[in-house]
Amino acid sequence: MIDVNELRKGVTFKLDSDIYKVLDYHHNKPGRGAATIRIKARNLRTGSTIEKTFGSGERVEDIRLEYHTVQFLYPDGDLYYFMDTETFEQPAISKETLGDAVKFLKEGIEVKLTYFGSEPIDVELPTSVDFKVVQSEVAVRGDTATGVSKKVKVETGEEFSVPAFIDTGDIIRIDTRTGEYVTRVQNA
Repeated sequence: MIDVNELRKGVTFKLDSDIYKVLDYHHNKPGRGAATIRIKARNLRTGSTIEKTFGSGERVEDIRLEYHTVQFLYPDGDLYYFMDTETFEQPAISKETLGDAVKFLKEGIEVKLTYFGSEPIDVELPTSVDFKVVQSEVAVRGDTATGVSKKVKVETGEEFSVPAFIDTGDIIRIDTRTGEYVTRVQNA
């Protein structure tokens, strides 16, 4: 058991037989009375998000997690298949469990897969991922005085907002934490 004061962003815990990962944490100490801890957490089994308030001194169950380096293979309906780089096992994770991480999965990318016992429950993406632009809107000539952006479609089918000078065939880097364009890696 751990004290709720130890909950921080990224910490995983068990509550009411569900496994949660803290997305946001706020500690509130009013002038009078006991402190409260308010968290926003994602259920790692269902992908749903909850907001919960704890009183200072409450406790939640700590869990032990294992991490394995895996390579993303392919999606099949709502399941995403990975291959463990050491054991060559091929675990599958549902789209709901992966959440927003599915936008950054492309064939061959290596990620850290989090296990609770033998159950894969979460992935940790690299900080940035490089994508090839397969479709780009046409930029308006002379419309470059301000930070004009446009939408492009990348090899996985996802769309991202990028500067106007990005063309089809360019390779761009996207930050997986924010989903924002970082830089152009290679020209077409």
